[in-house]
Amino acid sequence: MLFFDLTQIEIMIGDIVQKKDVERAVRGADCVFHIASFGMSGKEMLQIGRVDEININGTCHIIDACLEYGVQRLVYVSTYNVVFGGKEIVNGNETLPYLPMDDHVDPYGRGKSIAEQLVLKSNGRPLKKKNGKFLYTCAVRPAAIYGPGEERHLPRIVFLAKLGLLPFKIGDPSVKTDWIYVDNLVLALILASMGLLDDIPGKGRHPIAAGQPYFVSDGSPINTFEFVRPLLRSLGYDLPKTSLAVQHALLLGRIFWAIYTMLYPWLNKWWLPQPLILPAEVYKVGITHYFSFLKAKEELGYIPMVTPREGMAATISYWQEKKKKSMDGPTIYAWLFCVIGMTTLFCAAYLPDIGPVPLLRGFSLFIFRSMWIMRMVFLLSVAAHIGEAAYAWHLAKRVDPANSRGWFWQTFALGFFSLRFLLKRARKLA
Repeated sequence: MLFFDLTQIEIMIGDIVQKKDVERAVRGADCVFHIASFGMSGKEMLQIGRVDEININGTCHIIDACLEYGVQRLVYVSTYNVVFGGKEIVNGNETLPYLPMDDHVDPYGRGKSIAEQLVLKSNGRPLKKKNGKFLYTCAVRPAAIYGPGEERHLPRIVFLAKLGLLPFKIGDPSVKTDWIYVDNLVLALILASMGLLDDIPGKGRHPIAAGQPYFVSDGSPINTFEFVRPLLRSLGYDLPKTSLAVQHALLLGRIFWAIYTMLYPWLNKWWLPQPLILPAEVYKVGITHYFSFLKAKEELGYIPMVTPREGMAATISYWQEKKKKSMDGPTIYAWLFCVIGMTTLFCAAYLPDIGPVPLLRGFSLFIFRSMWIMRMVFLLSVAAHIGEAAYAWHLAKRVDPANSRGWFWQTFALGFFSLRFLLKRARKLA
């Protein structure tokens, strides 16, 4: 484990598309790790202008700042997508050519490919303020990243599982992809930075990693859905048993792509949920693609220090602790049943005959037979929800005080669908 003197670490907040912020950040540095990117998954993937602005223009700012302020080493965090575009790759390596620009299925992969090539072609350029010194660059191409605190892959999968929105697996069970635990990626980045040093005795003046790309992973390709199974099971969520063929999943992904393209002006709004799946994500989970890290092993000395079993155990521990601090809840179907049901009942019982109200009223009368019964059912339901919400607030004050207000409002909306989760938590603490 690496230990740092936190008093010697300076934290700066800036924007990679602002050249002055980038210059302020790299000034005085010996090595820059360019990790920032945007648009890897979800609705962010469709914000094409912002994807290119950050991934391409931001990278140009990094390169320019390194040259201007005498930074000798630049390690770029790239992606498998610079060579992968939906066609099977088994045990690939760095000799594979870049995917043609027109073959990329999303702007993220295209932008990262352009950025990586800019970084590698900048290798060996002379530094402006250090005569006789050069900028040395390399690119690390990691697999899908997981581990405590990861914010792109597993949080979305867990969220969908919690809502009951993982109705199917995608692709054949034999499909395999790579993953990399966060500590292994950090190790690879440190080794890559050391591979750019030009003053190591016996190594000559040309760094071994200069101008080179490297694939890195845990070295254990696995089906994505089998990979997340232990995590979902530990959290009490179910993994779907049925599978959807890749071509059908692609059709679904293209439908979501079309819908969210029409919603482009609001893609950066917090209230717009993530699409269920997009075409590029279908390829990532439904098509076999994994790579050898032999080059990184031979040239950098990279060997994963955390096994997949250890990495998943740490990830499960993190998510279980996170779940204890957050609210449990039912699937989205319970939300739809309660919210739509109560709204329909209110409209049918109290609103005048406007718009769809007569249709809703006719349907409700078919069930409840009279307006009086309909209104009584609505009032009794509201009273029951208020009573359950009050009890939930009182109980949460004892078993989950940090979320007592949230339990009140969730139970007010969902009634016993929500309360049963709080009662289950109370029984565990008893």
